Amino acid sequence: MAIETVLQGKYPAKAHAQRVVEYLSTKIPQPSGFLFLSGCPERFYQDCDLEIPFRQHRAFMYLSGVNAPDHHLVYEIDNNRLTLFIPPIDPESIIWAGLPPPSEEVLAKYDVDVVLPSTALGNTLETIGGRQKGTQPTIFTIPGHVEKGIEFPKEMRVDSIALKEAIDECRVVKDEYEIALLKKAIDISATAHRAVMETVRKSTSEAEIDGVFLGECAKRGAKVQAYPSIVASGRAAATMHPEGNNQSLCIDGKPKELLLIDAGAEVECYGADITRTLPISGKFTPEARAIYDLVLEMQEKCIASLKAGVLWDDAHLLAHKVAIRGLLGLGIMKGNPDEILAARTSAAFMPHGLGHFLGMDTHDAGGRSEEADPDPLFKYLRVRRRLPAGCVVTVEPGIHFGEHTIREYLSDPRHSQYIDEAVLDRFWDVGGVCIEDDILITEAGNVNLTDLPKDPEVVEQINYDG
Repeated sequence: MAIETVLQGKYPAKAHAQRVVEYLSTKIPQPSGFLFLSGCPERFYQDCDLEIPFRQHRAFMYLSGVNAPDHHLVYEIDNNRLTLFIPPIDPESIIWAGLPPPSEEVLAKYDVDVVLPSTALGNTLETIGGRQKGTQPTIFTIPGHVEKGIEFPKEMRVDSIALKEAIDECRVVKDEYEIALLKKAIDISATAHRAVMETVRKSTSEAEIDGVFLGECAKRGAKVQAYPSIVASGRAAATMHPEGNNQSLCIDGKPKELLLIDAGAEVECYGADITRTLPISGKFTPEARAIYDLVLEMQEKCIASLKAGVLWDDAHLLAHKVAIRGLLGLGIMKGNPDEILAARTSAAFMPHGLGHFLGMDTHDAGGRSEEADPDPLFKYLRVRRRLPAGCVVTVEPGIHFGEHTIREYLSDPRHSQYIDEAVLDRFWDVGGVCIEDDILITEAGNVNLTDLPKDPEVVEQINYDG
């Protein structure tokens, strides 16, 4: 894909609006009226004039392509017209922020039909409301996505439920422009991850690694991260989302075994999500290499199984089956693999889901997760559906030696019979291993969008060459 060529065009806001209306039509016969959303306002921290870092409402971004505060949109269903309302010129704000782009420039930049100042919003809503046709014209909106003080035409009904589901479902399948944005974010992130690979052996702390990644992203125009980076060394890597990124890479003067870095940049609201696990000394210990090879096998077999129509539950189950066979081979687990799977004992080592949808959110919309599921193998699985062509998923199996979690399994006879604690004791310092790539699902199979080495020998070589 020629990413920059694709991105020279406009974000396909109207195509997204049309897709959303098509989805609404499957729930509501012949919907009429208009869609209305306010973008996220500019916000400040309490008791000071420091701006809170801006994050656009994802639904608004999907229907406008505008990643800036204090905008509104109206999409008229019957005549396929998208109107964008922009903040009026404020002479005082010009002193601090400069002149905003004129409406002509905004119209040329975005895939909209009309650009008006937000001061015209009230009259425009009344005008649009007056020309609506159909038996029951409706304003479709989302709670929390309408700026305070906005009044809708009284003769129209307001539906605050259907639009969110429609947008969430439509966001699952990405178009070419969205995939280009994702690929750009992934490429920048992969370059930053490679820089980490080249420097980890010479680094002294998680904070230093965090800084390397952020710096490489910023140099390439991606200052905003899709999520706070996770940089965890040694036993801290057993925790799914550790905070701090501030531990030393050594303990008692010796390098810890592994460093796990889960990090991704964001480009115009679309983010990457990549994880690599690296040997801090430059070379994997035998225990770390054994677990790394197992996780890599889990990931490769799961990716090979993916194509349109595959049930994500089945891919997740495959990861556990491969993990059980591998842990049995290492002697960490013992017994019959089918019985171990039925007992759900492997959840002690992989308590998280195989992955999730990726897009404007790291854990993107439309996954239909079921956190109330009593099955511990599926409780934290963020996607519970068949994969459509055009969706992007992360595939991130892991083996984690979280002592608190595993000790609970060891204290339960239903599970302890399948774990050899004497062998397990050799692996606590491995902490955790996770390998994560971003995968585009196609009708025939899939495309790995993540161009970043993960072969353990190549990882070691990059570390030393760096």
